[in-house]
Amino acid sequence: MHKTMRYSLLASAVLVLGVAGAQAQQVPQAPNMTFFVTSAGPGKGGDLGGLAGADAHCQTLATTAGAGNKAWRAYLSSTTPATGTATNARDRIGKGPWQNAKGAVVATSVEDLHSANNKLSDENSLTERGTRVSGFGYTPNYHDVLTGSQADGTAYPGNMNMTCNNWVSSEFGKSSVGHIDRRGGADNEYQRSWNASHQSRGCSQADLIATGGNGLFYCFAQ
Repeated sequence: MHKTMRYSLLASAVLVLGVAGAQAQQVPQAPNMTFFVTSAGPGKGGDLGGLAGADAHCQTLATTAGAGNKAWRAYLSSTTPATGTATNARDRIGKGPWQNAKGAVVATSVEDLHSANNKLSDENSLTERGTRVSGFGYTPNYHDVLTGSQADGTAYPGNMNMTCNNWVSSEFGKSSVGHIDRRGGADNEYQRSWNASHQSRGCSQADLIATGGNGLFYCFAQ
C-alpha cells in the first residue's frame, strides 16, 4: 500500500516537473510583433530552402509567438534567376511600420528602414522570443545576419554570388551580411551597417559561425 502510494507521488512529481519544463520552453506571446531576428536558422548554413523556405521559417517562428496571422517575409535578396529579374529584399517586406516583440517601432517605412533614422540596434533587433542576439564582444558572437543585399536593400549584380546560390547552397558562394548589433572591430559605416557589413567566409554553417554568425536572418510582416 505504502509502496503504491510512493510510486503514485513520484509519478505525479515527474508529471508536474514535465509540465513546468514545457511551460518554461514556451515562447512569450507577441501578437502585435511585425519584425524580428530569427532565434535560429534552419541549421544548413546558407541553404534556407530558397526564398520560399526562408519565408516559411519566418512564418513558423512567428506562429510560435502568436503572430502567425500575418504574411511574413525574410529580408533577403536574390540574384538574377532564370526569369531575368533580381529580387530585392526591400521590395519583399511590405510598407511598414514595423515593431519588435516588445512593441518598440524599429522603422516606419521602407525608406525609414534604409535611412540613418531607423531604430535597429542590439536593444531593438530582438528575436521572436523577445531576446537579444549574442553579439560583438560576447562568446559566441552571432551578430552576422544573412541579407544578400547592398546597403539600400537591393540585390547584387547577377555575376556576384552573394546569396549562397540564391539560398539553396551550403557549399557554393558567399553571403552579404549585416550586423544585428551594428557593432564591430572598428567604428565605421560598414561595421555599423545592419544589412551590408561584409561578406561571409562561405555558405556552410561552419563558415557562417567562423565569421561571427549562425545563419540568422531578419523577418518582417507585410
